[in-house]
Formats: sequence, C-alpha cells, structure tokens
Amino acid sequence: MKKDIDDNLFLDHNRTSWNKQAQSNSPWSQPVSSELIAEAKKGNWELYLTPQPLPKRWLGDVRGKKILCLASAGGQQAPLLAALGAEVTVFDISAEQLAHDRMVADRDGLDLLTVEGDMRDLGVFDDALFDLIFHPISNHYVPQVIPVWKECYRVLKSGGVLLASFYNPVLFIGDRDPSYMNQGVICPRYKIPYADITDLDPGLLKAKISNNEPLVFGHSLSDLIGGQLEAGFVIADFMEDEQPNPRFLVDRYLPTFMATRAIKWP
Repeated sequence: MKKDIDDNLFLDHNRTSWNKQAQSNSPWSQPVSSELIAEAKKGNWELYLTPQPLPKRWLGDVRGKKILCLASAGGQQAPLLAALGAEVTVFDISAEQLAHDRMVADRDGLDLLTVEGDMRDLGVFDDALFDLIFHPISNHYVPQVIPVWKECYRVLKSGGVLLASFYNPVLFIGDRDPSYMNQGVICPRYKIPYADITDLDPGLLKAKISNNEPLVFGHSLSDLIGGQLEAGFVIADFMEDEQPNPRFLVDRYLPTFMATRAIKWP
C-alpha cells in the first residue's frame, strides 16, 4: 500500500456496515429460499462467484467434501453447498451475515458451521483441512490480499481447489463524480493499489462512513493473480464477467469481474 493502514480504521467499520446490511436485507444479505434448497438436494443448482452462474465444471461433485465459504456469509452460497452434500464452514467478519446462514441451516435441516473472523487470518483452522474454498468477491474489503491467498493455501488439502472472484483493478482508478459518467467521460484520478482510507477526498470518505458503506481497497493484478501463484497455487481456469447493472462508465466497456479456479498442486 502507499502507506501503512491501521486495521482499527476499517475493520470495525466494515464489520458494522455488513451487520447493518444484513439487518436491512441488502442484495448480498437475502437468504436463499427453502425451494432453492430443495432443488439443490435434487442436484439442481446455481452458484455465483460473479453475476453469471458458476460453470458447473468448476465445482464438480462436492458430496462429502469439506468446504470453506470464505468471507461469503449471508445465507446464499453456503446453504446451497450444504444441500449438495458438502460439509460446509462459513467464515465471515459479520455476525449478522453469519446469522443468515445459521437461519437457513436450522430452517432446512442443513449441516453447517459458522465462524466469525478476519479473512486474512484463518488460524482457527488446522493445516490441510478443506477440499475446496469458495471465496466470492470480497477481498476488496481488506488492504492486503496476499495473506488471504497464503492462508487459503495453508488450510487446503493437497489437490484442493480455490474458487475466487474479484474486481478488475481498473474499476478503482476513476474519479467518482457522477457528472463524468453522465458526460461519457472516464477521468483517471487514483493509482493502484487504491484505498478509500488514504485516497478518497476527506469529504467523500466522511460521507461514506456516515452512510455505513464498507470501505474498499483496489488491489493490483500482481497481488490478485500473481499472489495466488506466489502462494503456491496453479491457476487451472480463468473467466471474466460483465456488470449487469453498470455503476461506473468503465463497466459498459469491459468485463469488470474476474474469477480464478486455482489448485494446490500435490
């Protein structure tokens, strides 16, 4: 990062922000229905790392496998994976998000464990514990992504799979002033790596905090993809996806979601 960032400046805020989003039933805090769980038990399912459904070949047969849903609570992916027959653990910073997973598990009789914590520190888990990690787009909520990849590598079994998604870093470089989007102009202003805490104008940062919006960080591709390779993973597959509801002008011109299927090589 451009300067050291005190964890206390964002962790508590982001935890509170996601707790409030869970309480207000935001899009990423809407638990799946019992009907979707019933369909998953029959083998009919769709999971999401990006806006489009996950290619089924990326997941494979998860029956009996130990899966870690990393920073992906909210009652969506984890219950479906449990319904497919996996032994699922959900790890997330938000107790309220985790409560949604617990609610679905209790409602539909699913075997699912919830654990609260920071995605950069999986010290509560033993080495080589999981067969698969499902990590949908969330590592832009922490300033360092390299520790996430290292911890994922550590807790995966040999041959284990990491499914992860993240934003194209180009999404973070533009000025946020909506007038530029209205003019059809992309105005580069910020350099990657990006951090709300250190880069955003004080007034905009204050407003974001007041609105209980999570603070975000834009990582380089060297950290997002190269960091997985550095941790020891082999990238077995890669895909891009488009934003169905563009928030920034750049969303209209290139896919701003990325996803990787990485393997801890034996």
